[in-house]
Order: sequence, then structure tokens, then C-alpha cells
Amino acid sequence: MSHSQQSPAGDRIGPSSADEGAPQAVPDGPAGQASNGTSRARANGAPAVRASRHKGPVELRRGQAAAPQSDSMLLDTDTSAGFTRTDPWRVLRIQSEFVEGFGTLADLGPAISVFGSARTPRDSSFYAIGEEVGRRLVASGYAVITGGGPGAMEAANKGACEAGGVSVGLGIELPFEQGMNEWVDLGINFRYFFARKTMFVKYANGFIVLPGGFGTLDELFEAMTLVQTRKVTSFPIVLIGVDYWRPLIDWIEGTLLTEGTISEKDLSLLQLVDTAEEAVRIVAASSGHRQAPSAASGHH
Repeated sequence: MSHSQQSPAGDRIGPSSADEGAPQAVPDGPAGQASNGTSRARANGAPAVRASRHKGPVELRRGQAAAPQSDSMLLDTDTSAGFTRTDPWRVLRIQSEFVEGFGTLADLGPAISVFGSARTPRDSSFYAIGEEVGRRLVASGYAVITGGGPGAMEAANKGACEAGGVSVGLGIELPFEQGMNEWVDLGINFRYFFARKTMFVKYANGFIVLPGGFGTLDELFEAMTLVQTRKVTSFPIVLIGVDYWRPLIDWIEGTLLTEGTISEKDLSLLQLVDTAEEAVRIVAASSGHRQAPSAASGHH
């Protein structure tokens, strides 16, 4: 496979279940204290920050963090609210997200979107593979785009950042979040999933997918659909982790193909590997991008 254009939420069930951009919920500690710095803040005399999250460019803390998500209000049929919650107003807000994303990423250059679970621990073998993916992509002349959260996303951003490349994070408004991971050099926070998804595809030359949950699967199947329907062309999609992904591939072959809901050629949309080296080699060959490693440096 090859590609034509360039372009990351925990696995739990519920409002914060998307893998790629969802930092994990902040658990409460003893006496209702949050584990995200509440005790330290109280010791310094500052107001306790029990929760914080972004709403696009807006940061919400304490009681404000419990406000409804923009996506949930968009999909709500209640029309009794004020003008700022009406669809015409939302159209302007949605437009602003596309303008901000397009304007920020237009000059990014060749890039690969890397997806995977926010729950991947730092001592996991897949975290190490994610770091290597980031390093190898930079060495091949690519910027690295993730959802900007922890876990597998953090790993890819870390590898890219340490290799001197462009490390991009596309965050999303969720009920609980920790903000962009520390390895993101260029970050954009979105209110709406669909605006964010557009950036993942529009500015990437392909996808590399590490093990993940619902959010990862959402991005994966959307990319497959776009390639299948020729909305994007020559777009490599590589899954890392043969043992993890094999049951899904077996189901696709044994059920979807057997029932005739996909065609034989659709099976070629995915490539399954076990190493970062294989994954990067495939996307680099498929996208036809050939750039010296030095061209990816200087942006860090």
C-alpha cells in the first residue's frame, strides 16, 4: 500500500473511553483529595485543583471542569438553551477549530499519525516500541502526530522529541484529562472529535497503530473506511503487535469476508507486524517519501 496525504483516549467504557487523546481519569485519594497535586496546592496555600480539563483553547479547573462537553451538547436535541448553545453558534466554533488546525499544521510536512492506548504503562514493551517508532519516523524524515495523551501516545511523542523531530499532539476535550504529555512540542486542543479526526488524516501520510481500545479502534476503522471508499489513496495502515491484533484480523476474515460484507481486496488494507523497524519501513515505502534524516531535525 502507499499514500497521498499527511496528517491519539483510555480503554474504559464511558464518556472518556477514546484511546488516542484521552488521558486517564484522575483518581481521588484519601479524604477526597485528588492525586493530581491537590495536597501540594493546599500546602502552598493555593486553591485545591480537584480536576482540570481543556475545552478547546479554554482550560477549566475545579467546579468548572464538570461542565458538559462540547460534543455532548452538540449531539443533544435540547433547544431550550441560550444562543451560545444553538447550532448556528456552534457552526462558528466548529469553523474556528478547522481554521486553527489547518493554519497550524499546513506547513508540517510529511508526517505519520501514531495511535495506541492511553493506558499503556511506561514499563510495557509496547511503550518501548512506541518510543522506537517515534525515533525511526524522525530518522526517515517524518513528523509524528499523536493524540497528545499518556501511554502509547506519550511514547511516540517522546521518541520523536528526543530524536530532534517534530512532535505533534492533538488533544480532545474529555471529562478528565492531564493535558498534553511533556514530549509534545506542537499541541492543539479540540472540542470536537470530528474536527480532530480530520487533522489526523489530512496531515498524515499513513497510520501506525499500537495496541489500544475503543478510541484506537475508532480511528483504525475510520481510516480503513476512507481508504476502502477512496476518500484517501495510497494510505498505509500498519498494526504493531501480532498477538494483540490477530484475533481481530481472524474475525474480519472469518466473519466479514465469509458473510460477504467486505471483499477479498479489503483485507490488504491492514499490515500486521511485530517491530517498529518493520512498521516504519512499510509506511516509508508505501508513502513513497524519501527524505534525509537531517531534514526532520531543526524543529525540536
